[in-house]
Amino acid sequence: MELPSNIEFYTFNDEAWIHHTDGTAEKLTEDKSDLICAICNMIEVFYPGAAAALGKEYERCIPNLSYYRFRIVQRFIKCNFGNIDKTADIDAFGRIHLECVPCPLRGECKLENVVCRPVFAHQLSDAEMRVLRLWHQGLNKDEIAEELYLSAHTVNNHIRNAYIRLGIHSKAEFVKYAENHHLFQ
Repeated sequence: MELPSNIEFYTFNDEAWIHHTDGTAEKLTEDKSDLICAICNMIEVFYPGAAAALGKEYERCIPNLSYYRFRIVQRFIKCNFGNIDKTADIDAFGRIHLECVPCPLRGECKLENVVCRPVFAHQLSDAEMRVLRLWHQGLNKDEIAEELYLSAHTVNNHIRNAYIRLGIHSKAEFVKYAENHHLFQ
């Protein structure tokens, strides 16, 4: 199954819509099973907490599997991709770019910060996360080495290995990635 790319979602009349690169738009419906299945898989891999919470929320729908998946994807879209903007919600590399969606239930919803603005499953080691947190805060490699009692070489290796795993190549890409995926919140 091919992952979706360069897709922009938005919410209109409390329904999830797809805005295509050619300017056309269409409502997300249950019959878009390939797209829904691909996004469901992405949610399970990258946001397992959100997947589990949504699975529990819609468990009554499990007998109708296509509708169950549709409900999960629709809710994830409505909670994380509210407006059309200049950044694709799923970019050409298959990366998800979450948005802070205005919600009338902010502060009351039991799924706040679980489904909306979910925690990204990044596959980084604890040591890499400690180094990257300081790197994100603006410390240079020597300062990080001193702070964590590591060699500058070890700090450099942690940064390089994390970049490889995350598919990024520069500090600017890393900062954007960290912000988009709420890595240090």
